[in-house]
Amino acid sequence: MNYADIKKVDVANGPGVRVSLFVSGCTHRCKECFNPETWDFSYGSLFGEAEVEKILALLAPDHIRGLSLLGGEPFEPANQDAVLKLVERVRRELPQKTVWCYSGFLFEELAAGKIGKHSRALLEGLDVLVDGPFVLAKKDLGLRFRGSSNQRIIDVPASLAAGEVRLAEEYMQ
Repeated sequence: MNYADIKKVDVANGPGVRVSLFVSGCTHRCKECFNPETWDFSYGSLFGEAEVEKILALLAPDHIRGLSLLGGEPFEPANQDAVLKLVERVRRELPQKTVWCYSGFLFEELAAGKIGKHSRALLEGLDVLVDGPFVLAKKDLGLRFRGSSNQRIIDVPASLAAGEVRLAEEYMQ
């Protein structure tokens, strides 16, 4: 997997101060995407063990609330192995940190394991999923943590336990 960027301070893609990983590769190709260069799976640099260690070190300080995964598309089948390994390390070594992920795929597809071989396992490692493609006709600059009104901010553990989507209401306003 390649990645476009690692932001050591991000306050736009989830609550609090976060570290964000922007992966490369996306087949959704949403009209007026804010990151179209990341559609290319070859864009950026190779993501490996050094980058995992860098992210873990950046996440370690107490003032960092968690990790946000964006893209590109973290749930693209070609990206799932590397993203899952990162999430597993964060969960194991920094369990107090939250993990948010932005995906153009829908929760229901991911929970059913319909997108690649690790979509369900990756989903199980998340606290919050912002799902759905960016839809230009539904763009709303007043929304928190999402670009268009069709996108949902989902409490992943509650949704998996209930077997249906449970919104993270505190972030939906």
